[in-house]
Amino acid sequence: MLPSGRNDARSLLGLFKFSQVRSLVTTAACLSVATLVAFGPQYPGLSEAGHRALFVLLFAAGMWITEAIPAFATSLLTIGCLIALLGKPDGVYATDAHDWEQFVTPWGSPLIWLFFGGFCLATSAEKTGLDRWLAARALGLFGQRPAMLLLGLMLVTAVLSMFMSNTATATLVLAMMTPIFAARAAGDPVSKAIALGVAFAANIGGMGTIIGTPPNAIAAGLLQGESAVNFAEWMILGVPPSLVLLAISWIFLVVVHLRGAAFSSEQGILFHAGVASDPTPLYKQQVVVATFCVTVGLWMTSPLHGLPTTLVSFVPTVVLTSTGILTAADIRQLPWDILLLITGGLSLGVAIDNTGLAEWAVGLLPIDGLSPVALAIGFSYITLVMSNLMSNTAAANIVLPIAIAVLGAAQAAGGDARMAAPIALSASAAMCLPISTPPNAIVYGAGHLRVKEMVIGGVVIGLIAPPILVFWSAFAIGWL
Repeated sequence: MLPSGRNDARSLLGLFKFSQVRSLVTTAACLSVATLVAFGPQYPGLSEAGHRALFVLLFAAGMWITEAIPAFATSLLTIGCLIALLGKPDGVYATDAHDWEQFVTPWGSPLIWLFFGGFCLATSAEKTGLDRWLAARALGLFGQRPAMLLLGLMLVTAVLSMFMSNTATATLVLAMMTPIFAARAAGDPVSKAIALGVAFAANIGGMGTIIGTPPNAIAAGLLQGESAVNFAEWMILGVPPSLVLLAISWIFLVVVHLRGAAFSSEQGILFHAGVASDPTPLYKQQVVVATFCVTVGLWMTSPLHGLPTTLVSFVPTVVLTSTGILTAADIRQLPWDILLLITGGLSLGVAIDNTGLAEWAVGLLPIDGLSPVALAIGFSYITLVMSNLMSNTAAANIVLPIAIAVLGAAQAAGGDARMAAPIALSASAAMCLPISTPPNAIVYGAGHLRVKEMVIGGVVIGLIAPPILVFWSAFAIGWL
């Protein structure tokens, strides 16, 4: 009989082999399907370069949906495929020996630097304990009645998610609620409302800024020229509808879960505002606060002073590293995989647009007679459904390039490519399943919810979110 240690080692080896075989089989299947669909038929009106771009799009979509390899690795694979199939000056697409560089240029996109600056701000707030201090102090102001504490919890979570990773925000706030969960019985409706409130607010709060979530960044990166959207304009498009959705989510949780206990003083929840768990010198906290205020202020007022958002993004990077608040180790631990994932989507967008694939696909869609608002709502629901079943970043990478091309073609009917913004925002409204978003997975993993309860709330928010987002954007774009 084998020792238990050897049995464990063999079990791990078997699991590793199974994972590797599954990855290889899934990759081969995605490659086969993409090849058959892209190169099998001869699509009238689609160039050879368009066929190759279609192959890369289908292959990348399959890899992102099945998660055969990590999502950021699929992005790198996508860029490599684009260079190999379209970068060689053989007359199919590239005409110059340096044309392949357009597929790696998005790595230096202003949007990547904007996200990088946001990551530096978020990491410094977490390292100095300011995020915990802010959350604790803010929650302490809302009293002990369950509905009011839930409101404060959701507001704090949403605000933090505008400038931090929604994954980190959900983890932070949920950890702060641990004493409340421990003091209540299993399956308690207050615990369920709090858990769902954290997930809803973390997802919805990310709508408010370009750096709030990757789909926002992808849309902003694809919108160029007259359709470009700056940091302040995105907040105009994202913050008001996110507040409306946050209010609806709160009302839903109060009515469905808290019910009669919502405003009862007998059901009060004792919450003590605490301080950061790790002592940090006061001057470092002051530097972080000042840097945050200056950076966000410059981002929001860029139309007034004319400084590019990319230049402003260097402020937190330089200040926080030169003062020693962020070290080289901290920079190495930033979520570089997110940046790579965004880059892959932007590169794919370049190929879809420049090879004529987007224009060809637009010609196949039955869009005649449809208003730009109807088109935006349709694409928003498509994005939302896909985002419930796969990474919302991957869904945005697949849908947004086509949607922007369609909306651009509809400009004669009063359309505007900036209507792609609510399509990207709809990805953040996908909250039906534990796998839909990282905050959902984190909250579900805490053990206070059943999938059924998550599905009910996710369906309600998912049904009403696209119309709210689209109609607000249509109104706001009219006077931007």
